[in-house]
Amino acid sequence: QVICGNGSDDLLTMAVRATTGEGDTIASPAPSYTLYETLAQIQGARMAWVPFPQDYSLAPTLAGQSARLTFVANPNSPTGTVVPVKVLAELADTCGGVLVIDEAYVDFADEHALDLARTRPNCLVFRSMSKSYALAGVRVGLGFGPKALIEGMLKVKDSYNVNRLSQAAAVAALEDQPDLHARVARV
Repeated sequence: QVICGNGSDDLLTMAVRATTGEGDTIASPAPSYTLYETLAQIQGARMAWVPFPQDYSLAPTLAGQSARLTFVANPNSPTGTVVPVKVLAELADTCGGVLVIDEAYVDFADEHALDLARTRPNCLVFRSMSKSYALAGVRVGLGFGPKALIEGMLKVKDSYNVNRLSQAAAVAALEDQPDLHARVARV
């Protein structure tokens, strides 16, 4: 139920390739990470940006986009706002397609959605070692989700997408949690 990518952007690409085809819809709150739209264009999919309400909660219409794939960056970039995990669980239960929770900045938040990757059949959670672990140049992303979704991503994954040195750096960083916590506190 885990997959590694050449950064979390590679995982986002795999998710799009594995779940959407030409003419399908990809949804996301707006504003958010602009790569989502680029990936939709490459796939020939339609991007449905659903504006955040003034309080940056999720708009109720996000689940109603008939999207094959929905992205929610949490915490969101560029706003820095956070959607409660309870709300993300409700979105997973109602969106109808695959929900990707992009947790690139999760170590700067008070809660995470990793349990949804274990409990929801349509939910993937992606993390990056680039931000809080300060390994941007190493390019390692981690994806978590149900076995069937991970197997679908493996079918479209490039061979040898994470090199051995990057793997060693990521393992060392994961084993050094005091360093992570000190960096997060500094930031």
